[in-house]
Amino acid sequence: MAAVTADQTTQSTSGTAEAAGQAVGTAPDAADAARLAVFDAAVAADDRIEPRDWMPEAYRATLVRQMAQHAHSEIIGMQPEANWITRAPSLRRKAILMAKVQDEAGHGLYLYSAAETLGTSREELLDKLHAGRQRYSSIFNYPTLTWADVGAIGWLVDGAAITNQVPLCRCSYGPYARAMVRICKEESFHQRQGYELLLALSRGTEAQHAMAQDAVDRWWWPSLMMFGPPDDASSHSEQSMAWKIKRHSNDELRQRFVDIAVPQAEALGLTLPDPDIRWNEERGQHDFGAIDWTEFQEVLKGNGPCNEQRITQRRRAHEEGAWVRDAAAAYAAKHTTPSTRTAQPAQHVEETA
Repeated sequence: MAAVTADQTTQSTSGTAEAAGQAVGTAPDAADAARLAVFDAAVAADDRIEPRDWMPEAYRATLVRQMAQHAHSEIIGMQPEANWITRAPSLRRKAILMAKVQDEAGHGLYLYSAAETLGTSREELLDKLHAGRQRYSSIFNYPTLTWADVGAIGWLVDGAAITNQVPLCRCSYGPYARAMVRICKEESFHQRQGYELLLALSRGTEAQHAMAQDAVDRWWWPSLMMFGPPDDASSHSEQSMAWKIKRHSNDELRQRFVDIAVPQAEALGLTLPDPDIRWNEERGQHDFGAIDWTEFQEVLKGNGPCNEQRITQRRRAHEEGAWVRDAAAAYAAKHTTPSTRTAQPAQHVEETA
């Protein structure tokens, strides 16, 4: 579900002393320069960078931040829809929604595991999330007011996520790219489930159609914001694209999503809440209205409708699950022989890579 932008803190060029892992104001030595040349050549050739390969420290840091934000978004993103599991209108809808929420948990685990291959622990990433030092996607700070919101999230939010994440299957970092292959396959099911739910409501009673339209009205603009700030305000996307972590700019992906969503909305019989949407024959794409970036920035600052609620629930769930983690650790320690205890961390890294 979660969308990931490349608006992270990175260096401006991969060939700088900082990008080569050197301190500011010092030049890389010959060995570092040679390793950087090998790294740059691999990226240019579309080869995969693997955990044991040398990489610039700025590249590593960018990946950790992006994968952490992505993983956090999957975990936090369970909350808005889980809110409706007990109130789903049928057993079939309940089963579908439970399966989807379970999928999102799995996506978070894939991504935390991928981040661990870069030498950062899951515990460290979660501590930063709970302390407010790392972000998750702003889209999950909006409330799910009606059952139709579940459909709008599936169609719009997961649809935007797929648009953003499919190119990540070709990310230059191997573990991240491989994790995204499975995630995108599952997200495609989620998007179709949301679309089917909205279609049923749209073709239902007048009240059901109105509920579906209201949900689309509320989720459309936040979904466009998921791709991150406009290119001229995103100072870090260029470096991520140079490293081939990200393959397309924020505005390119946003435009692609709009072009996909417009005909789908027509098929649903629903209206997108933007009077400026129209086909531009010259560009071969849809024009659309201006996004309220002030709202986006306010949500990022923690002033969204559900920011405090989401992180409070996440902290509480983590604390209440401590006994499960402790029990699992004790069981693992009991069934681990002394000879395998030292080898286990290296084996874990290899498997998750």
